[in-house]
Amino acid sequence: MKLQDAFFNWLQMHIVSQARPDDEAAKETLDFFALILREDHGVSHMEIVDESDRMKIHIAYEQESIKSKQSFDRESAEKLLDDINSNPIYNNQ
Repeated sequence: MKLQDAFFNWLQMHIVSQARPDDEAAKETLDFFALILREDHGVSHMEIVDESDRMKIHIAYEQESIKSKQSFDRESAEKLLDDINSNPIYNNQ
């Protein structure tokens, strides 16, 4: 999996996990993508930064001792959560 794809998938699952803290499947999937980032790409210390940007979501991370950032379209990153929330199958609580 390409680094950009792994980050985007991790970001989507991070958003879902934050919004649905009791969702074990979301947590497991988040951990899976974090593992891919660590083991396949040498990424560590991932965190969401600059949450005030309405258009983009920024991730700061370290890869092989080099600090970097990735940015993703906010609407695209939040789409999975929107889809989950709009589907009654996933909202029987």
